[in-house]
Amino acid sequence: MVALARKTLIHEWRRFLPAILAVGFAGLLQLLQAALVLGIFSSASIYVTGSTADLWVGYPGTRSVSLGQPINPDVGMHLRMDPAVARIEPFYWVDGNWRGVHGSGGELVYVTGIDPRPDGLMFSRALPASLRARLVEPDTVIVDRADVGKLGVKVGDTAAINGRRVRVVGVSHGLRALGGVNVVTSIDTARQLTTDPASVDHPTYLLVQLHEGSQADAVARRLRGAPGFGPYDVWTARQFARRSVLYWLLDTGAGAGVVFMAGIVFLVGAVITSQTLMAAVAGSAREYATLNALGVGLRNLRWVVLEQAFWVGALGLLGATVLGLLLLAGARSQDVPVALTAPITLVCMLLAMSLAAVSGLVAMRGLRRADPASLLR
Repeated sequence: MVALARKTLIHEWRRFLPAILAVGFAGLLQLLQAALVLGIFSSASIYVTGSTADLWVGYPGTRSVSLGQPINPDVGMHLRMDPAVARIEPFYWVDGNWRGVHGSGGELVYVTGIDPRPDGLMFSRALPASLRARLVEPDTVIVDRADVGKLGVKVGDTAAINGRRVRVVGVSHGLRALGGVNVVTSIDTARQLTTDPASVDHPTYLLVQLHEGSQADAVARRLRGAPGFGPYDVWTARQFARRSVLYWLLDTGAGAGVVFMAGIVFLVGAVITSQTLMAAVAGSAREYATLNALGVGLRNLRWVVLEQAFWVGALGLLGATVLGLLLLAGARSQDVPVALTAPITLVCMLLAMSLAAVSGLVAMRGLRRADPASLLR
């Protein structure tokens, strides 16, 4: 029966081509949708994943990096007393209003104040040492390549953030923000840009590097319960990155929209593919009726239809994968935030094959015409 299904598919490929295209485009749409969603929401955790800190210390209940509040810097003394801590580093987050050259319109920017030294923890994976060293000069900033056009500046231009003039000294890559524009500067410059004088000396987070990064979970638990630590919380880098992504994906309602769209794609693809397979089965009704007359039972004929659906799904998935890789490569070259993980890719593949399987089950109704009596008409 496997050979029969495959040979029928090859011989009657024109009948099955629309079904292959339907599965392929449905799978491609799901893959690109997942990549775009992951890329967009993973930018919420770039502050964590782009850094090498083992622990993050911040205000309790903080659900995303962008929602941090100033904390008392004195907690750093308690951290330094812990034997597992190698070093700590402050990180400043300042909401700013950007005014470009020639008094152009304002733009919401997220000013991130980092340690510009080559061994700084913040953005150590995202910014090369030569680029971050340019921030040593006061009132200098770095913007992401994807936001240069939006901000209307280039390297060497000046602008104003919260009324203070700054100069663009470099362009980064991969630091695109979610819901705004990331502007990287030094800690000293970020302090000058804050609009709240009371929080000038209060960092938003303290980044902690441990002697043994593998002990991060144990050290975080110990610090949370330590007397005198204060009303603050400690997260491992992995926990805080996941926490930030889940906040934007689930708590903002965006995740429900993604699930809804995925369901619509699956439903539309199933309807189109099943109708195409039913038409193909109906077109071969006399052949199936002949096989039935020769002793091939309906159960075996149903397996033929399911095997055809499997090959339709496999071929459609193959085409979707090749085209998807090309489109993702093109998207990355244009700074479109896309990302894919192996589990998500596997889920998209399983959904595409499930679509083909459901379509095959629906198409079995076409075997009702495979009655040997129909050959006498």
